[in-house]
Amino acid sequence: MSFNPENIAIIGASGALGHAFKTVLSQKYPNTSLFAFSRNGEYKIEYSNENSIAEAAERAAKEKLLDIVIVANGILHDSKVKPEKSLRDLSAEKFHRVFEVNTVTPALIAKYFLPKLNNKRRSIFAALSARVGSVSDNRYGGWYAYRVSKAGLNMIIKNAAIEVGRRNKFAIIVGLHPGTVDSRLSKPFQANVADGKLFTPEHSAAKLLKVLEDLNPEQTGRCFAWDGTEVFP
Repeated sequence: MSFNPENIAIIGASGALGHAFKTVLSQKYPNTSLFAFSRNGEYKIEYSNENSIAEAAERAAKEKLLDIVIVANGILHDSKVKPEKSLRDLSAEKFHRVFEVNTVTPALIAKYFLPKLNNKRRSIFAALSARVGSVSDNRYGGWYAYRVSKAGLNMIIKNAAIEVGRRNKFAIIVGLHPGTVDSRLSKPFQANVADGKLFTPEHSAAKLLKVLEDLNPEQTGRCFAWDGTEVFP
């Protein structure tokens, strides 16, 4: 399917996948305007400041509407938060932190960036989700906050797709499951990954870009894995 984006925004461009998307997109579309937002990059954004998110959207779409927006920020663990193995590991602090990054921030990004999507031709808003956010696919339990935050993100994607679709028939709003990517996020859990299923960030980004390029507006509101298969709720 022919797709020649003229204006692209990546939010979370300093992370492994965000940086890989920047590399892959700039190589494939060298003449396209690309705004790679991060806390410390050329185009700065402060995720905890809603005004900063709004200003980023205005800056990216100042000259022309956006053809692709990719939200690549997320958290599974940090120095204070670890994925829960059982109910006894739950805490309000963990839930608040994980939801802020994985659910609230992408929702606010959608609030300001979705109105900037191109409404004259096919345009895409994609946020990194995860297969573990699928209720129907949950066979192992655990990882409470992360699973629930990604399930919440998937609902935001569905809601936004319904709302935006009423006024922009060309918009495609989707979640993306990148597979297990060799990054700081997955590092503590890589021993359990099957052979051939640990991807470099560039490999995953290239696969996901191919998925995005093949989507059509009838597929908006859904979540797709790196191999093009749909991730069900």
